[in-house]
Amino acid sequence: MDTSTNGFEERFFTASDGLRLYARDYGHADPSTRKELPIVCMPGLSRNSRDFHLLATRLSTQPDRPRRVIALDYRGRGRSAWDQDPGHYALPVEAEDVLTACTALDIQQAIFIGTSRGGLIAHFLAAMRPAILRGVILNDIGPVIEIGGLLQIRDYLDARPRPHSWDDAVQNLRRVHGAAFPAIDPSDWTDMAHAIFADKGGMIVADFDPALIQPLRGLTEDTQVPDLWALFEGLKPVPLMAIRGEHSTILSQATFFEMAVRHPGMAAVTAQGQGHAPLLHRPDMMAVIRHFIDNIN
Repeated sequence: MDTSTNGFEERFFTASDGLRLYARDYGHADPSTRKELPIVCMPGLSRNSRDFHLLATRLSTQPDRPRRVIALDYRGRGRSAWDQDPGHYALPVEAEDVLTACTALDIQQAIFIGTSRGGLIAHFLAAMRPAILRGVILNDIGPVIEIGGLLQIRDYLDARPRPHSWDDAVQNLRRVHGAAFPAIDPSDWTDMAHAIFADKGGMIVADFDPALIQPLRGLTEDTQVPDLWALFEGLKPVPLMAIRGEHSTILSQATFFEMAVRHPGMAAVTAQGQGHAPLLHRPDMMAVIRHFIDNIN
């Protein structure tokens, strides 16, 4: 089922286990986008396609070299259906859903942008279907996840604030995350609130299945999070950019450096004045992203 809306087409498709999934498709109606590699955007743990709206709009409408951009809602997020089995909220399943989306939307190869969990999924794609990757941008994520940052995400999501108004939602975000994002504008906080929350039955709620948090509840400061260095090896043949938020608590400087050592061609970019995870539509990020993708043949 496809419907058109402001700036993108809404795509509904079916996962291999029958779950109904959703994606936004930008630039599909523009014939000039067919000359360029498409972009597939994969959001973070509890996030959805709305995170990429400004980035996707700008990439799909740029006067020179406009791109088709697909932004995904994983199962249990946004407009995709919630899974009755929380065990399916797992990286291999979600990676398979991404490949299903690519098949449904006739994407043979693409440049993949993965924010946080989306970047972890990119590691799995390199093992599952390496030929589909023509380039990868990892947004504030790498093969090693810092447990302290993961606990912060767990605690914030577990609290699941219930804003009384959209203004309240914006102020809550600024209070919790403002110190890590001194560079962003008031409009960015508003856009972030509308990406994270949804109005459901007159209530403003976080737009994800709470069961997503279950695997995080057993974590402690002593938990050893498995690394993905073996999967990172699969990204070595692929043009790679890694973006690290200056104030990130998820991707350490040490891991960021080691990634560049192991992938000598990697473009390493620091998002100044941003934390986890950087907003990619900001002018400095747009410039480096456009330069990176335009140099992939």
